[in-house]
Amino acid sequence: MSKWLSSRDASSKDVMATSEGEHKTILGWVASKRVVGGVSFLLIRDATGYVQVAVKKGSAPDSVFNAVRQVSLESAVLVGGMVRADERAPGGREVAVQRFEVISPSEKWPITRSAARSASFLYDKRHLSIRGRKAAAVIRIRAEFVYSCFDFFRNRGFTLISAPTIVQNAVEGGATLFKVDYFGEPAFLSQSAQLYEEAAICALEKVFIFQPAFRAEKSKTPKHLTEFWMVEAEQAFADQSDNLKLQEELVESICQRIVENRAEDLRILGRKLAVPKPPFPRLTYDDVREMAQRKGSPFERGVDVPTEVEAMISKSFESPVFVTDYPLSARSFYHMNKGQDDEVTLSTDLFAPEGYGEISTGGQRIHDYSVLLDRVSKQELPREAFEWYLELRNYGLPPHSGFGMGVERTIRWICGLRHIRGASLFPRTITRVTP
Repeated sequence: MSKWLSSRDASSKDVMATSEGEHKTILGWVASKRVVGGVSFLLIRDATGYVQVAVKKGSAPDSVFNAVRQVSLESAVLVGGMVRADERAPGGREVAVQRFEVISPSEKWPITRSAARSASFLYDKRHLSIRGRKAAAVIRIRAEFVYSCFDFFRNRGFTLISAPTIVQNAVEGGATLFKVDYFGEPAFLSQSAQLYEEAAICALEKVFIFQPAFRAEKSKTPKHLTEFWMVEAEQAFADQSDNLKLQEELVESICQRIVENRAEDLRILGRKLAVPKPPFPRLTYDDVREMAQRKGSPFERGVDVPTEVEAMISKSFESPVFVTDYPLSARSFYHMNKGQDDEVTLSTDLFAPEGYGEISTGGQRIHDYSVLLDRVSKQELPREAFEWYLELRNYGLPPHSGFGMGVERTIRWICGLRHIRGASLFPRTITRVTP
């Protein structure tokens, strides 16, 4: 163990629960610094939060006093001293410095108060700006989201799988594919793992994935990234009603975990999150068109729900809402028809409330070979690229359903973020591929 780790015996969170008079040593970064008369105050940040430390001339060796006064913001430091109560300090505790070591000094910190007003600047400096309170809070909430998904699916008997990210077939439409040269052959970055999940259910029955997806959408909206993460699930012998129930339970479980375990991070973001309770409201696609018409935002039948209409609809509800029965022209080729209606599919979008719009898409898949082959032919899709996917239908593929939930879109809603960029550690958009 390094000499620094062996010296540390507390985190900033531990200090808040420490009795007065105890000696504690912490590791962290200098988040802020101020001098009041002959006393220097530092706010030290570590993974658990913040703690104030203070030193007064004569209360510690001159070398310690001078080092504290001279240390630069964001330097990595070791601080040791006595814990004492002070209601003016964050958390009501501070450390009276007796030992101070600069482990890694920092140059002059570039993110000033005025510079921080520029979102573009903050994302140019994303490798540094993620140290901020709000950015770190979102990252911790995102981590809790992932943990809760894994626990949710494991507790329900789902098996985690991985699918390729280099593929030769489209899932959501060829116009949004990222093309790559695969040893002289054309290939693409995956839009979704769904087709591979459908193969896996015949071995494992219930599967889920957590992995990136890529969409070459030239959209500059607050809800689009070109690289993002997906939680996707697929169940054998499950119909559309089973699929909706699973999504409701997942969203409720995620929100409950975050409210319970990340309350302080929600407070930092100024976010009050109400845990949604199933069943969620349901609208049909035609219901949405009628509502949009009444509110002066009509759109043609057969196209996907426009982003502005998504926002309008989701502002009308206090909980997530399902939109069902999309027309085939607005859905991917694999969606099953609703009854005998060739134009309506057993597919859904789940809209988050408060104007955040679509966070997941799902449906019941076609499990009959001849029906799917006819669909592939009518949509003039390259049959050779989907031959293996078609072949599944000849070897006992049962009725099944599933969905894909966008991690960043869901985090954007949960955290109350203005733009989806804030939900990604290092976001990728049509104008940003660095840092």
